[in-house]
Amino acid sequence: MNSELLEEQMDEVRERLLVALDALPDEALLQPGTIGQWSVADTLAHLVVWEAELVTALARISGGKKPTRLLEALADVDAYNAERMQENSGRDLDRIFDDLIGVRRQLEIRLAQFSEKELTNPRQYSFLEGKPLWELIKANCYGHELKHLPAIETFSEAWLAAEEAAVGSIGLDDIEVISHDDVE
Repeated sequence: MNSELLEEQMDEVRERLLVALDALPDEALLQPGTIGQWSVADTLAHLVVWEAELVTALARISGGKKPTRLLEALADVDAYNAERMQENSGRDLDRIFDDLIGVRRQLEIRLAQFSEKELTNPRQYSFLEGKPLWELIKANCYGHELKHLPAIETFSEAWLAAEEAAVGSIGLDDIEVISHDDVE
């Protein structure tokens, strides 16, 4: 798995995510309890946090250091998620989307620093315990998005269907026609 193939996978999954989000208004994105207990915005912030942690880890790895913080987070995912969720509670939606884009750009820059051997050799990094680096990247990037994507897509489809049904239930008797002459 080279960096180009990783980026293709990242782009394909991100495109699916953006398509699912595209038609949703802010109201839908912020509605609590739509993805488990979280809103779609909470889920996006959660994905950003893990991807940002991956960017930091890759910077440490490229500098010859162990990605201690990411490894600790992976050792106790529930505790890490709870801490980050508390930190990001009520976060501005525009900022979440800015970070979703910005962190991905940073990841692509970091990813380009690794050779195919560094990405694929399962013995390259002892702290990965026999797994290649690309698997760590997948798990904390597009693989993670793929885990949350079905719930986001299902919510998006349900929201749009409900909106369509609401619009479709309006009859001609419900529409007040205003002529140009009626407007002052």
